[in-house]
Amino acid sequence: MSQPIEDARHLSRRTTPTWEVELLISGVAVFAMLQVPGWLDDRMFALEPRVGSDWRPVLVLFYIYSKSTAVVLAATFAIHLLLRAQWIALVGMDSVYPQGVQLDRLRMGPIQRAIEGARPGTIADAIERADNRASVLFAIGVSIATIIASICIFFCGSLLLVNLLAQAFAWPIDPLKVMWGIFGLVMLPFASAGMTDQLRGDSLRPGGIVYRTVAATLRFYTRIGMGRRNNHVIALLTSNGGERRMMAVVFGVMLAALAGVGVAYAAMGTSTLAGSYRLFPDSALQRLLPEHYDDQRNPARDPALPFVQSSVIAGPYLKLVVPYRPDRDEPAMRKHCTQASGLEGEALASARRACLQALHPVALDGTPLQDLQYEIASDPRTDRPALLAMIDVRTLAPGRHELRIARPPRGDSKPGKDDEDPGFDTIPFWR
Repeated sequence: MSQPIEDARHLSRRTTPTWEVELLISGVAVFAMLQVPGWLDDRMFALEPRVGSDWRPVLVLFYIYSKSTAVVLAATFAIHLLLRAQWIALVGMDSVYPQGVQLDRLRMGPIQRAIEGARPGTIADAIERADNRASVLFAIGVSIATIIASICIFFCGSLLLVNLLAQAFAWPIDPLKVMWGIFGLVMLPFASAGMTDQLRGDSLRPGGIVYRTVAATLRFYTRIGMGRRNNHVIALLTSNGGERRMMAVVFGVMLAALAGVGVAYAAMGTSTLAGSYRLFPDSALQRLLPEHYDDQRNPARDPALPFVQSSVIAGPYLKLVVPYRPDRDEPAMRKHCTQASGLEGEALASARRACLQALHPVALDGTPLQDLQYEIASDPRTDRPALLAMIDVRTLAPGRHELRIARPPRGDSKPGKDDEDPGFDTIPFWR
């Protein structure tokens, strides 16, 4: 009876049994996760001009936590595919060259050959390390994303609830400060009980009041999901891979993701933040911004600033659109539009339009336009409320001209916060 020339080679029995599912999830989800951050950017820039200063913290925190979750998952799946590809390559090469590394065939001196030959480990060990490395990375990334998503749901949901209650009962409070206060009050007993247990747990008398208080506190927080074994993946990693090292990795990745998303958000809102532009002359009064011209602006990303149809006005009228900005217009109207109180219907709408017109006067080439009349309209490309003024420019001489549209101060402004804000928008145009 003939014997097989070579035994079939199989994966090691110590191979992670979930490797196929890991590859399936990473391969399918990585492309979706790579699209989510850009989609969140578009939604953020579309929603931000619609909310006032009281709702903006909720929106910004939800955006930062959500995008951080998506970034962590996208990076995890992409790196995991790379590590699994390395593992597959090692398994394939072990099948092609079962004799392993032939040091005597490599060009090197006797000293280096002796050093390389003395190193422990075989190709099977390298395969196992690559397999374990991919599985551990997958577990860490998914766990970190889950933690960030849980924080997002709890913190943003609580902040949303506090904000709704503050508006419903007209409470003069800062919802964000209230949330930080509640968070501190909730975490203080847990942190105190845990610290007492670690420092004095062995010396506490069982049945004593301190012992029972610490035990009851820790038992309560464990039941609501804050125990060390509630997240089994993190518990396994910290208990077997070194608690300090693994917690440093977890919190380091979380902070890096949150900080990176925050910096990227600030950079997307400022064109000169990233790049070597220190010596470029930059002036808020002389700057030509594309968002001031309808044929140049990106309505999905640009801020809600006043704009005209083009930098070159060929027709008889200049179409000026002043978007309504809740973060600036609403506090100013509450402060200055006292004559609208008690009115209803068309009278109330007329009074509010007159108030907005007084808050956004316009000057053409330094001369105030006394007969300017705003119409109630909307931005057709974003469907946001706006004021519309048609300015007759038929008598203007050819050349450069300039519009200045006043804007009210921010409702949350503090001394020194708006020092760089000139108080108006400048729109140059040519005839």
